[in-house]
Parts: sequence; C-alpha cells; structure tokens
Amino acid sequence: MATSHARKMKPNLQKLNEQVIVITGATSGIGLATARMAAKRGARLVLAARDEAAVRQLAEELNAAGCEAVAVTADVSHEDDVQAIVEAARERFGGFDTWVNNAAVSMYGHLLDEPIKDERQLFETNYWGTVHGSRAAAMHLRDKGGAIINVGSANSDYAAPLQGTFSASKHAVKGYTDALRMELEEEGAPVSVTLVKPSPIDTPYAHHARNHLENEPRQTPPMYSPEIAAKAILFCAEHPKRDIYIGGAGRLFSLAGHVAPRLMDRIMSRAGTRMQKTGRPDDGRDSLYSPDSDMQERGEQQGRVMKTSLYTSAAMHPKRTGVLIVASGVVAGLLWRAYRNNGRNGHAHLDGLAHESSKAKRSLKKASHLLEHEGKHFAHTLPKLGRKARHAIERNLPRH
Repeated sequence: MATSHARKMKPNLQKLNEQVIVITGATSGIGLATARMAAKRGARLVLAARDEAAVRQLAEELNAAGCEAVAVTADVSHEDDVQAIVEAARERFGGFDTWVNNAAVSMYGHLLDEPIKDERQLFETNYWGTVHGSRAAAMHLRDKGGAIINVGSANSDYAAPLQGTFSASKHAVKGYTDALRMELEEEGAPVSVTLVKPSPIDTPYAHHARNHLENEPRQTPPMYSPEIAAKAILFCAEHPKRDIYIGGAGRLFSLAGHVAPRLMDRIMSRAGTRMQKTGRPDDGRDSLYSPDSDMQERGEQQGRVMKTSLYTSAAMHPKRTGVLIVASGVVAGLLWRAYRNNGRNGHAHLDGLAHESSKAKRSLKKASHLLEHEGKHFAHTLPKLGRKARHAIERNLPRH
C-alpha cells in the first residue's frame, strides 16, 4: 500500500495495439462505436453488457475481423458481475490496461412525478456501476499502471430539465471521478483517471430511456457522431487527460452556466424543455431494469449530426488550444449578445433549442460555425479578440 508521501509517478499508458481494454455497455451507442474502433486499431477487448446474445454477437463480429475479444454478460449495478469482468480479463489476457466505464441508463420526466424506485435504479447503474468499475480497475492498475475512463456527461456541469435524475447521477459520477483521481495521484499510483463529458450524441439514448412524459422524448441538437466520442476515449487510453468534452456545444453550455447561470436557467427551463418533446406517442420500451439492446451505434432522430468537433480535436492536441480560447470567447460573446438583444421579451431562444427568435438563431448559427469550422482562422487572425474574450470570461467567473 502506497503512503501519502509516495513519489508522484506519471501514468503508465501503452500504445493502443498493446493494450487490453475493458468496455462496459459495449453493445450500443458510444460503447459499441468505441469497441469497433478499438478493434480496428489492434486492441484486445473485454466486452461487457447485460444482453448475453448481443455481447456474444459483438465478440463474434470482432473476432471474425481479426480482433481478440471476449464477451462477458454483466450488470454493472451488481458488484459481483463487475468482478466477473475482472476475472474474465485475467483468465483470457492476464489482466487489462484500460477500463472504460460506459454503461448507463437514462430517464425523462418531471422530478416530482418520477417514482423513487426508478430514480434509485438509474443511480444503481450510472453511479454505483461507475463506482464498482472504478474500484475494480484501480485495485488492478494501481501498481502496474493504466487508465480509468469514466463516461460522464456535459450534464455533470449543468442540469437539464426533464432529465434531472440523469443529470444528478452524472454530477455524482463527476464528483467521484475527480476525488478518485486526486487520491490515486497522492498515493503515487501510475493511473490516469479521465472524465469524458459527451454533448448530445446520436445514439439510441432517448429510445432506451425510461419515459415518464406523455409523448416520446428526444435529445436536443446539436448532436454529434458517436465516432467522435470513441476517438476521444481511445485517445485518453493512450494519453493522460483529466477530462474532455465531446463536442463544443457541451463546453459552451458549461461556460455559459458559469458566466451567466441565471440566463442558462431561463434558457434551459423554457426552450430546453420544449425541445425535448416530440409530440409522438412513446413505444413504452426502455432499458432501465432490463436490456433493450439493438446493436446500434446511431439513434433514429431527425436533424443534423456533427461528424467532427474542432473543440474536441483541439482538446486532444494541446498545440491547438489557441483555437479553444478564441472560439469559446467568440461563442460566449455571441450568446450574451443574443440574450441582451432579445432576452428582455423572453424570446432569446438558441438555434436548436427554439425557433421564435430569428436574431438569436442567426447568432448561434454564426457561433456554431466559428466554433466547429473556422477556429483555426480566428486563431491566426484574431488573437487579440481571443485574449480579450478569455480575460472577460475569467473576470466573470465566480470567486471563492
């Protein structure tokens, strides 16, 4: 056991094609995209999910393509099942190098209308499943080194109405992940602990959610491709990273929530609530208590899906961080201007969250364009604007 005076050690991370990677929630959405991408890059895989048929199908698919993969039927809300994942990794590969806590469930509804039983079940998977996986991974990796990657959410920084329980669970995941990181660093364990914060991702997320609304729910745009998330997760398996946002939209809303929290409350409570409702009847299916696996990476929602994220790409490559500062500053300024011009009348609705305010719509379209497509241009031509935006943001951050 390391002491509190242990020498600090850098995380010991191997190249992806030399790693054994554990992925929970591997048969749908981000987990499925990550498994397939990791297999193509030469990693050996331990795939875990509740649906036995689906996880075996995935293992067969990847093995047929030349990957070494083993399937484990496991519900991460049960600690014994998580230990079975560890044992399967040891038996087949002698252990593992990276553990990805991806398994999660979702729920839509008004907090005061949701049954406590359902809220507890969501926490069993999202929070306690992450705790079980993190503990098992840390015990295995604290001496040899490796990576623990917890898939949280941009909702760990700001709460979403109608997804209050999910948001709360991801706040809890963030708190646990941050504390675990600090404790492992203090004892000198060569383990990287990363929190991944996806913006809305084009997965079957809404389809699998337990729904307490009158109609079928949907995610709010802009949505991003699950391949962006998979690429970032695998980057963090090779490079120590504290946290990373998947998609600039999540970072924008987090930043806005710090700079103007009451503004964000009003935007989310009005436009955010409406944009999560479709008006279509719900099919009544969900995966809260039992798997509803469909072996699909993508969802079935309408709307544009971003195939790239300049923000996430820059976050993975420090030399591009100037892009982040400039683009974030420009977007924050446009967000505030849209609210100032239209918010007094209660119509400051962002593009993708509402359609009533043409000025706000044009402003956010411009901001999104700058953030996702023209960040490099601004990094070179408007450095002064970037510095001013950064200083303005820093001046407005809460002080402790």
